[in-house]
Amino acid sequence: MSKMKVGVIGATGMVGQRFLTLLADHPYFEVSVLAASARSAGKTYEEAVGERWKMTTPMPEQYKKMVVLDAAEIAAVGEKCSFVFCAVDMKKEDIRALEEAYAKAEIPVVSNNSAHRWTPDVPMVIPEINDEHLEVIAAQRARLGTKRGFIAVKPNCSIQSYVPALTPLRKYGIKEVVATTYQAISGAGKTFREWPEMIDNVIPYIGGEEEKSEQEPLRVWGKVENGEIVKADAPLITTQCIRVPVTDGHTAAVFVRFENKPTKEDILDAWKNFAGKPQELKLPHAPEQFITYFEEDNRPQAKLDRDIYDGMGVTVGRLREDTLFDYKFVGLSHNTLRGAAGGAVLIAELLYREGYFD
Repeated sequence: MSKMKVGVIGATGMVGQRFLTLLADHPYFEVSVLAASARSAGKTYEEAVGERWKMTTPMPEQYKKMVVLDAAEIAAVGEKCSFVFCAVDMKKEDIRALEEAYAKAEIPVVSNNSAHRWTPDVPMVIPEINDEHLEVIAAQRARLGTKRGFIAVKPNCSIQSYVPALTPLRKYGIKEVVATTYQAISGAGKTFREWPEMIDNVIPYIGGEEEKSEQEPLRVWGKVENGEIVKADAPLITTQCIRVPVTDGHTAAVFVRFENKPTKEDILDAWKNFAGKPQELKLPHAPEQFITYFEEDNRPQAKLDRDIYDGMGVTVGRLREDTLFDYKFVGLSHNTLRGAAGGAVLIAELLYREGYFD
């Protein structure tokens, strides 16, 4: 079976580079076009990236001599691929316009960007949790006037360290959540070489993260109504988001209160048995076990556990009763794999298998 041709928009940045490492030998997709800003256009990918290759693995050979196109040249990009991943670094309004222009040109977009996360008819998906939100694509196509083009997005990387763990517990009536996230520097697209100020340092502010971390879970848990995603009205979530000197992996310390308090055994059983459409379809980047619980008091740890199931699994530990809330626990996810490029690739795999690219 021939592979589907795919483009990567924003290919020179950290998330774009991560896309390319994930797609280098993909069973469904083959990268046929790389695009970035006008200043990179016309150069080979190797020349355009230069010393800015940020992955720990070498640049895959098949990309080095590919000539980078200008992301604004939509027709030229579209001639070479069937859909695109988007991870551009631009103003939000410019990203919104660019992605919609691709969709209107009948080129589906799977986006890592935040620009369309609150567009009512654009699905924002964690595939194990809300794959049914893809149904809204029909309404989006009607609005855009397209037969094939659409936009689908992944949520913020920070929420994937705790939303997967909370989701199977919603049947107990989650009332209130307090979450503090400890976020790696790769979430800012940085390495320690580029950001020496982060060594031996903690920064108690990440612009825009707390609003996203409090509101995006409610959209993920929302419902499709009349061609739009209507966010859930509960639970109440409050967060703090802190940058810490870790290369990869976002950790969350979570407190939760229920209407009907489950037992610890109920929670552990819910986590162990939580699976979704990616596991059912055995998608290439689906972790065999979505949530893994560690009994050890000192786990999960970013350095030890962020790469579980090739960085696509979520790990949880330190579940215990709390003196103020009902329970507290610690969650961890790999922010550039499950939280960024890997999450978007998993969405694309689901879209492919469900026929949305046809």
